[in-house]
Amino acid sequence: MSLNEAIYAVLIAFIANIVLCPIMIPSLVKLKFGQYIRGDGPERHKAKSGTPTMGGIMIIVSFLAASAIFLPGNPQGLAIVGVTVAFGLIGFADDFLKIAKKQNLGLRAWQKFSAQVLVSVVFVLIWRTMPGYSTEILVPFMPEMTLDLGVFFPAFAVMIFLSGSNGANLTDGLDGLAAGVTAIIAVFFGLAAWALNPEILPVAGAAVGALLGFLLFNSHPARVFMGDTGSLALGGFVAATALMLGMPLFLVIVAIVYVAEAGSVIIQVVYFKATGGKRFFKMAPIHHSFELSGWPETKVVAFFYVVTALAALVGYLAIVGF
Repeated sequence: MSLNEAIYAVLIAFIANIVLCPIMIPSLVKLKFGQYIRGDGPERHKAKSGTPTMGGIMIIVSFLAASAIFLPGNPQGLAIVGVTVAFGLIGFADDFLKIAKKQNLGLRAWQKFSAQVLVSVVFVLIWRTMPGYSTEILVPFMPEMTLDLGVFFPAFAVMIFLSGSNGANLTDGLDGLAAGVTAIIAVFFGLAAWALNPEILPVAGAAVGALLGFLLFNSHPARVFMGDTGSLALGGFVAATALMLGMPLFLVIVAIVYVAEAGSVIIQVVYFKATGGKRFFKMAPIHHSFELSGWPETKVVAFFYVVTALAALVGYLAIVGF
């Protein structure tokens, strides 16, 4: 696979999304697939209630349209596409139940968790049958060193999937935030794939193009939200790509926004229980804390984009060493 093919994938996915969105958004409105906004969130978000959600469908379809061209003879690319769609289906079920119930409650926590674990385990089992499967992972800032997880690798991989999918899910709380952050992450892993595993390159390109196209409709003020359909799919894509490149430890650097969003929720819950009701942050996930501190939504999103871009540069140094 060449860089040219990745560029074609970017362009195909981008065009597919900008064609799909104007068609699908009115359909989502007619079907009354509107977002339910939590009553305990920032006051300004209440105006977003009813904005069509499940836009992740457009991301996935355009991603599939661009990837499909490069999947014949590419089992690793096919595996990434498969797990991305599978996580997207979990999110679709969650979104659909929220819309049906007309409240911000979809799948029960144990149901979503079980489905994510199942998909992760199936992915690892399939991947183990492919050439190139390895339990060794790269160590950031130590380019000559690898860490062999051996029999612990499958459990570690499942943990990466759970962390990645839920990190992306928690990041999806502001217009354009999850899509833009993940596009930058996908560019980083695409460039890493160019050097380490070119089979993955066009799939990463398809993800970038799909997200850039979606951003035209998801940036502030959003005409459509991706919903859990999109955010879980993106988390699955990021986790699978990192694992197949042997770079899951790099997620702590490059996906620092995912880490901060998930970490802020964990800290908030633990602190709340330990102190009998006090809050460590004004609100979690942390992007809402920035909002409640007076930052405009667009400034928070831009700040997180910049942080992710800088983290990607640090990620490059983590690959080649200082």
